[in-house]
Amino acid sequence: WQPAKERMDDEASSSDEEDLISASRSRGRSASRSGGRSRSSTRGEGTSTPAADRWHGVEEPDITPPQPAFRPRRKPGAQLIMTAAYSALELFQLFFTAEMLQTLLTNSNEYGRAQCSTPSKPWTDITMQDMFGFLSVVIYMGFVKCTSLTDYWRGGKLYNLQFPVSVMSGRKWLRILYALHLSSAAEDSANEAKRGTPEFDRLGQIKPLYMEMRDACRRNYHPRRDIAIDERMVASKARVMFRQYMKGKPVRWGFKLFVLADSSNGYTWDFFVYEGKTGNISGKGLGYDVVTKLTNTSLLGTGYKLFMDNFYTSPTLFQDLMQQRIWACGTIRKNRLGYPKTTDNALAPRAPRGTIRWLRTGSLLFIQWRDTRDVFLCSTIHTAHSSDTVTRKVKDSSGRWTKKDIPVPPAVKEYNQCMGGVDVSDALIGYYQVLHKTRKWYKTFFYHFLDIAVVNAFILNKELHTAKGQVPMCQKAFRETLAEQLMQLCTQGSVPRLSQPGPSQPSDLQHRLQFITGHRTAGRLKCRVCGMKTAVQCSTCDKPLCFVPQRDYGAVVSDSEAALTFT
Repeated sequence: WQPAKERMDDEASSSDEEDLISASRSRGRSASRSGGRSRSSTRGEGTSTPAADRWHGVEEPDITPPQPAFRPRRKPGAQLIMTAAYSALELFQLFFTAEMLQTLLTNSNEYGRAQCSTPSKPWTDITMQDMFGFLSVVIYMGFVKCTSLTDYWRGGKLYNLQFPVSVMSGRKWLRILYALHLSSAAEDSANEAKRGTPEFDRLGQIKPLYMEMRDACRRNYHPRRDIAIDERMVASKARVMFRQYMKGKPVRWGFKLFVLADSSNGYTWDFFVYEGKTGNISGKGLGYDVVTKLTNTSLLGTGYKLFMDNFYTSPTLFQDLMQQRIWACGTIRKNRLGYPKTTDNALAPRAPRGTIRWLRTGSLLFIQWRDTRDVFLCSTIHTAHSSDTVTRKVKDSSGRWTKKDIPVPPAVKEYNQCMGGVDVSDALIGYYQVLHKTRKWYKTFFYHFLDIAVVNAFILNKELHTAKGQVPMCQKAFRETLAEQLMQLCTQGSVPRLSQPGPSQPSDLQHRLQFITGHRTAGRLKCRVCGMKTAVQCSTCDKPLCFVPQRDYGAVVSDSEAALTFT
């Protein structure tokens, strides 16, 4: 998708991109023949590229590479009707679809009949209402923490939590948890027969939910220009062959996921589980294979700016991404193959803070920048230096700490702004994550997939409200609303059709929320339902009703949603 106003500019810049890519190919060949001392020129702003045999300072000018023409496959943002009203439940159903829940229900009942049934107490099949109630309590456990699962159904003065008791009994919930299974018995048996062969699938027990969740994340959103790739650790003590240990990480033991996220909001657009060392590698390193697997231009499009850390960055990868019309920036390790080996005019040990050294080889820009420690970056997007500054505390001649503006390369500045896409997603998941200890490794992934679905649905909710000029609810309020709506599906008599989730259809009777008086603290009345003091009423029926903060004041609410809006 591409705006009509930008097509002429993109067509004009496409010739520059072709010249830059073709020039990078020729320079790569000439540098390999001459030992890295090519003196070719690059098209930019009419300035020739300096020699690639020494580091340069800010007093020497650098070219400005042509910026990529952004051509995504779809319109960036939420793939929804932006003028429609979606409830929290409807957004959640975009990820946990009816087909996914039916597969989960069928496989869990099959496992329960085989493993949980006894002559004295035969297995009773789980219904769809039971599954809604189970998910409701799981999400509730994310923002109301107890040390034991049974504490949620304990009575007395210290506990006595009303919500789990109103959904289902603790015995029934634990029975569903024990029988929870993501794959069928036939698939597990067929996969187990292949153990020890290359055809054996290590992720066979999570494959149905795993693949559906990846497809749902890509289907309901398209990332904007700035994207980031990073790893994510999911804590687990289950002893399986692909569990990882990462020293120095907050989660040391667990499962590793590689994630591509939108840098603007942290939306998890694509991910995959690292299965350990396999035979399907390119020979260019794990970081290279991860990036090429997640950056599928047939799904993404071209012109993206990709940010990554030094685990993935390599000159070979950046040049191959340029051939696919994806521009990249990231920190780099000095021992990477292709990193300049010259030390001529490199950063001195006693260079002051803010000193910049740069070197350009074809389309690749290498940067050394002195901060609290030396920072090394590689980029195909940026120029070496500009007038940008950053405030740091430095010692003056008298030994006192003072604030000072020091130069910062554009690559460092934009890297700090855009690299945190996956970190934002991890933080949103970590605030109210539903994960708790389990002996079954596949249940750990079930909890994490549920967190991904809730967080992505919350981000879509923010996109919808922002597009309408409204203030969105916070994540905790979104999870509370979602838990209540799932509970209502559990307690009502029939299950609505969920195969085509969409915007709520307003009925003939419309309810509009408004203040009782001009000021929120004045004119409060008792709610007609619970008797608590409230500041809002319905303008249609003039009844004072408690307000759940999932809609703004003045929002139109359909009659079918009145039970969800008013309590």
